[in-house]
Amino acid sequence: MRALVVFCHPKTDSFNAAVLETVVNKLHDAGAEIRISDLYRSAFQPVLSGSDLDRYLNCAENCDPVAEEVAKVTWCDTLIFVYPTWWYGLPAMLKGWLDRVLLPGVAFHMPDESSPDIRPGLRHITRMGVFTTCGASHGLTTLIGAPGKRTLQRGVGFLCAPRCRKSFAAHYLMDSSTDASRSAHLTRVARRMDKLLAPLPKRRIWPRLSLSQPGKGAEG
Repeated sequence: MRALVVFCHPKTDSFNAAVLETVVNKLHDAGAEIRISDLYRSAFQPVLSGSDLDRYLNCAENCDPVAEEVAKVTWCDTLIFVYPTWWYGLPAMLKGWLDRVLLPGVAFHMPDESSPDIRPGLRHITRMGVFTTCGASHGLTTLIGAPGKRTLQRGVGFLCAPRCRKSFAAHYLMDSSTDASRSAHLTRVARRMDKLLAPLPKRRIWPRLSLSQPGKGAEG
């Protein structure tokens, strides 16, 4: 198992950092190879510039400015996001990571003569985890539509393997959280990680029947 954890929070002593620690500990316990993209500590540049747009569709060149991050994405088979939900969505730093790293030729393929729509490019990713914190309640977040969750689980998830195993956990009402609620959430994250990292079921291959076999087919 090769896991990439994308962590997005400006403070190293945040509760999200505790969630990250729980996630990484579970990956270590599972014997996974781990790479972490700590967007704030690495000073990731999230802004998609005009020059980036000029080469956006050029798959031979668009990866050059973010080659290190692209290499992590193409290397991993497990992709995990740890971040706070701000204004019901992704922090600007994380949204910029999606804009600049999940590029044509990397995460998806642009429409062409064979398809009028984009096609997935992350079929090697078989597990995806999303772990976040929300200031709003579950009900209010659901009413608004949880755009951050949808972007990752549906948007990025569509690009992954067809049977990609997904896991999600959010601590809602974070601004009024307690020691007990935070402890309970870390336990919840640990349980979700156990399920996410459990062995994937083997794909069942059915034997192919041939109508030319003796005693088979319309005359059999």
